[in-house]
Amino acid sequence: MATGQNQKNRKNNSMLTKTGKARLGPLNVNQLGTMLEKSTKPKEQAKIKRAMAKRPHAQLPKEETLSSATVAE
Repeated sequence: MATGQNQKNRKNNSMLTKTGKARLGPLNVNQLGTMLEKSTKPKEQAKIKRAMAKRPHAQLPKEETLSSATVAE
């Protein structure tokens, strides 16, 4: 359990594990990027980088890709 908390009075936070560590599963790539910038521990940084690699990168909508293609021509 996270330090300084009594189980009787503990409020459950779905974004933290029982030991107080952050859950990376429900976060998107942008949130993981900001978390990576704030992190100072190499072990945490490695976990965040692995989680980012598992997620597909956001693709541009079709409208933006068409407009950028016409500008290049």
